[in-house]
Amino acid sequence: MRNSESSPSMHGTTILAVRKGGVICLAGDGQVSLGPTIVKGDARKVRRLEVGGHAALAGFAGATADAFTLLERLEAKLEQSPGQLRRAAVELAKDWRTDRYLRRLEAMLIVADENETLLLTGQGDVLAPEGGATAIGSGGNFALAAARALMDSERSAEEIARRAMAIAAEICVYTNGRLTVETLISASEAP
Repeated sequence: MRNSESSPSMHGTTILAVRKGGVICLAGDGQVSLGPTIVKGDARKVRRLEVGGHAALAGFAGATADAFTLLERLEAKLEQSPGQLRRAAVELAKDWRTDRYLRRLEAMLIVADENETLLLTGQGDVLAPEGGATAIGSGGNFALAAARALMDSERSAEEIARRAMAIAAEICVYTNGRLTVETLISASEAP
């Protein structure tokens, strides 16, 4: 549902990526809200993508149908450029920015593979965040601040992501504690 004066706006989602010790962890809450009403508590906003023998993770915030359209397009770009996440992301961002249909999509994506984490927006941005953590969505800033505060601890990437998401859920009314968590281990770190 699009924002307008006649309909309530859709809010929700916190997606957090934490990269530490050769592991990337992507976590997303499950809440979808329509105005002041929670309409779903267990949505899956984080996905594992397996394309051409290469694994990547993707998490989305924004309009669900729009995000699924973007995820399908990202998978197609990854099929064209197996193992080249950045190239696929840049190609998706170009399409997103220039295609009349795609320009109207209201979503943001975090995508990651064993080597890098990228943030994609409808303005054509493909950003490689610094500091080992990045977040999007209603509670994204809360989760990001908590994750950054925990990065120097002995906690693993997944432990940091889970704790930061719990903190975000305590602060943001559009974020819940029902998480989907996916991890990838860098090939150089695999046993």
